[in-house]
Amino acid sequence: MEDLHFHNDRGTFIVSHRKALSHHMPDSHFHSTYEIYYLMSGKREFFIKDRTMVIREGDLVIIAPNILHRTTNAEMPMHERFIVNMHEQDMMTAGGYNEILQPLFEKDYLIVPCSLHDRLSVDALVHGVIQEMQERKPGFEMYAQTLVLQLLITCCRLLRHNTMEPLVSPSPMHERISEIVQYINSRYMDELSLNLLADTFYVSPYYLSRFFKEATGFTFVEYVNSVRIKEAKKLLERSTLKVNLIAKKVGFGSITHFGRVFKAVTGHAPLYYRKAKEPVQPVER
Repeated sequence: MEDLHFHNDRGTFIVSHRKALSHHMPDSHFHSTYEIYYLMSGKREFFIKDRTMVIREGDLVIIAPNILHRTTNAEMPMHERFIVNMHEQDMMTAGGYNEILQPLFEKDYLIVPCSLHDRLSVDALVHGVIQEMQERKPGFEMYAQTLVLQLLITCCRLLRHNTMEPLVSPSPMHERISEIVQYINSRYMDELSLNLLADTFYVSPYYLSRFFKEATGFTFVEYVNSVRIKEAKKLLERSTLKVNLIAKKVGFGSITHFGRVFKAVTGHAPLYYRKAKEPVQPVER
């Protein structure tokens, strides 16, 4: 089966399927859609918001809009994964929408392990979406979306009827880095530097630099910039604040530097998001 990547013109529905010997997401990643990530085989380390977790074959991960995340190789780099990005407007169904899919909207992310029995129905839905994207018969996008909605309903049923075991961090080092990430997430608007964080958490700058990258997939500077740009993007979309005030509000001392970093992280100038009427297409990975 060949790799598949489909996205509609509005960037509200994206489907990707890939088998890979090894893969690291090259870019910081957040977007305006919900993401459904299904690991069909292999094992991955998944950094989401402030924590790194090991994702195994059969796990479904659902990530809310504008939550920073990144996948990296685990000890088994060969893997196969299926990803759908879908805007909340397309997830709305005619009756019972809030009740049926409510678990999806209560948390920043959900991880749903599937038993062998559960995987029979999940795999059938996933392969149905892939087949629709490949054959592209009349109405294929709408048909595929109905299959994705069935997949989401299946996830919500599993969440309600199964007791999910909490996923633990791969190591104590990952827990330590998670504490540092939480600190950055809450103080991104302040002056932050590698040395400052190292002093605050009583670790060496070398330790912090090395293990931050290992645990999250980001360098320290990449992560701080990504958090700041994510918050700036939300302010651009939801407020009327001027760009220079937004830059200052999220921690940038220079509007020029802000513009340069914003373009590097999102692929667009800041005003693109002020003018945009539709969600932006996620970065392919």
